[in-house]
Amino acid sequence: MNITEMSVPDRSMPPKDKLIFQAAQKLEATFLAEMLKSSGFGESRDAFGGGAGEDQFGSFLVQERAMQLVKAGGIGLSETLYEALKERNNE
Repeated sequence: MNITEMSVPDRSMPPKDKLIFQAAQKLEATFLAEMLKSSGFGESRDAFGGGAGEDQFGSFLVQERAMQLVKAGGIGLSETLYEALKERNNE
């Protein structure tokens, strides 16, 4: 199964596997959000910035951007996590 096929849980997946896959996607999104923050994405601009509101809600923008990256295929981390968690769950 390739990354594109795995970016959305399969309808034929058992409910337990869907939950594992969603958890793996959330973990990848959290990882990507941290990488985006480290790269400066979501930080206030000096000129014409959004002020205190932008500072307070910028993290939501970063997190949502990260989740959209995951849903678009991400970097493959969620698929790897899913397989590892699924294997561990079946033991």
